[in-house]
Amino acid sequence: MEITIANPQKGRLESIDIEFSDENTTWFKDCEKDDEVYMITDLEGCLLISQFGYYYPVLIYDESRTGISYDKNKARELIGLQV
Repeated sequence: MEITIANPQKGRLESIDIEFSDENTTWFKDCEKDDEVYMITDLEGCLLISQFGYYYPVLIYDESRTGISYDKNKARELIGLQV
């Protein structure tokens, strides 16, 4: 599926083609607030962090789900949100 993401390293929005699956994605089902992280996805050596609500997923270079121990609070820190 094609989605639009925020790429802060390039300072722009981009369209990418991605398939979300159990093998590359961790979902967090306990979201209550709009800015909470609800999904982290490994993508070709990068980490895609998606927030609950109307936000573009954010692409973080040279990071992975295992690199942040599958922790949504560490994902929040990577995109500049307070824990």
